[in-house]
Amino acid sequence: MIAGFKSDIYCEGIIGDGCGGGRFFIVENTKLIAYEPNTKEKIVLLEDIHMPNDISKNGCIVTIECQDETIRFDLSLLKKV
Repeated sequence: MIAGFKSDIYCEGIIGDGCGGGRFFIVENTKLIAYEPNTKEKIVLLEDIHMPNDISKNGCIVTIECQDETIRFDLSLLKKV
């Protein structure tokens, strides 16, 4: 769990792996949040996420595995794809 968040559904952006390196991506309270640990800034990227089970990041794509759907969010476009 990341300090300041209650969710255990998160992943870390690897520096040099595309968009969002060094940030954490967290699903909490039906929202996808990008968290910058150095500045402690939180940015809501997407809302209305229901029943998430897992989250992962590859390049600029954050994938959220939910019970009823798989959501892919493109960090370079800042929208679902």
